Amino acid sequence: MINENQIEETLESLFDNIEFSDEPSGLYDPLRYMIGIGGKRVRPRLCLIAYSLFKDSFDEKILEPAAALEVFHSFTLIHDDVMDNSDMRRGVPTVCRKWDSNTAIISGDVMSIDSYRRIAKAPADVLPEVLGLFTTTAAQVCEGQQYDMEFEDMKEISMESYLKMVGLKTAVLIACSAKLGAMIGGADGRTCDLLYKFGYDLGLAFQITDDYLDTYGDPAIFGKKIGGDIINNKKTWLLTKALEKGGELEQSGAVDQFHGRTALLRAMEMKTGNEADKAAKIAKVKEIYETLGIDEDVKYEIIKLHAQAMNYAGMIGLSKVRYEMLHRYADRLLGRNK
Repeated sequence: MINENQIEETLESLFDNIEFSDEPSGLYDPLRYMIGIGGKRVRPRLCLIAYSLFKDSFDEKILEPAAALEVFHSFTLIHDDVMDNSDMRRGVPTVCRKWDSNTAIISGDVMSIDSYRRIAKAPADVLPEVLGLFTTTAAQVCEGQQYDMEFEDMKEISMESYLKMVGLKTAVLIACSAKLGAMIGGADGRTCDLLYKFGYDLGLAFQITDDYLDTYGDPAIFGKKIGGDIINNKKTWLLTKALEKGGELEQSGAVDQFHGRTALLRAMEMKTGNEADKAAKIAKVKEIYETLGIDEDVKYEIIKLHAQAMNYAGMIGLSKVRYEMLHRYADRLLGRNK
């Protein structure tokens, strides 16, 4: 059986030794840079874990497709940074800052193409299904990004719309990673589908955790300033839930207009021209969240989605050792201390 130490060693070797074309360097150096700045390797790790549930050793049939997941994810980050005009990514300059936006766009494009070159190295007997899954997922991620951009111009969205957006933008690629590993590992269709559902709910919880940490995380651990989503009125789970719940409580008389939806809408209009203004807005929105109990609601939602994911894992019929491997992955992904 493949153990977790072997998975970690394989991941480290895979990305330490990953190769891209040399020339033109202006096109391919950003790819090496983006992969080199690291990250959690969430998607390839899950792919390798899912594969290891059914196989006892790694080979190129899974390694290149696993790498494809990280390469594709990195492509989306390069383009995200262009669209958001971001300066920093993982503590270093973004590709569009270190080079320029045009370079970031074309390098991102070739990174996407490179992910398909790697995915095509899946075993021939499952290649049509693997390509179909990966292609569908790639389009869905783009759809999620489009919804995210459209939501920026809206005052508010429904929880259904939020979950659809993050499901496409974040959850489907994590779900794809789990199913892809199982498919290449030789799992049956039912098992592959259960692992997809496991990954999807875990992906939702992962994004909602990120929303939570942007407001309540430790900057030293989170890796960036807290409150950016509040400053930009980003449509997070917390804001969406607060507007929904605040409206209901205000209408029923459980809270007044100074602590419910009305207050939150006013807070969203607060100025953010300087650091003092930003701090005041963050403090006010957090005060409303806490009055409405959003800080506790979001924790419950993450726990609920984690439990749903593990329920799907439990339906597969894995040995205790293999089930616990999935459980530890889920716990670590969401920053749980179990």
